[in-house]
Amino acid sequence: VQLQASGGGLVQAGGSLRLSCAVSRRTFSNDVMGWFRQAPGKEREFVAAISWSGGGTDYADSVKGRFTISRDNAKNTVYLQMYSLKPEDTAVYYCAVSTVFVTEPGRYDYWGQGTQVTVSS
Repeated sequence: VQLQASGGGLVQAGGSLRLSCAVSRRTFSNDVMGWFRQAPGKEREFVAAISWSGGGTDYADSVKGRFTISRDNAKNTVYLQMYSLKPEDTAVYYCAVSTVFVTEPGRYDYWGQGTQVTVSS
C-alpha cells in the first residue's frame, strides 16, 4: 500500500490550501482515511478522519469549521481543504489508512510520506 500526499506549501495567515492523498490500495473504498500533523518538537496529532462511505467525519477541535475532509473513491483519493489557516497550523501533514474509525495514530496501518504546510503571520 502506498500513499502519496501532496498540496502543501507556504501560505499567509488567513489563506487556504487543499491537500490530496492518492492511495494505491484495492480496498480503498472500504478504508477509513485520516489526516494527521506533526509540528517540530511535538507529537503527531489527529486532524480529521472520514469513513469509507464519506458519510462519517470527525475533526480535531482546533480545526473544526476551518478544515473539511472529503474523499473520491473512484479516484482513490482523500482531500483536506484548509481555510483560514493560522501560524499554529504549520506542520508536516500526513495521510493514513485504517480499518476502523478512530483518531489514535497507532490505530492507522499505513502512512504517506507527509507534506509540509507553512503558514506565515
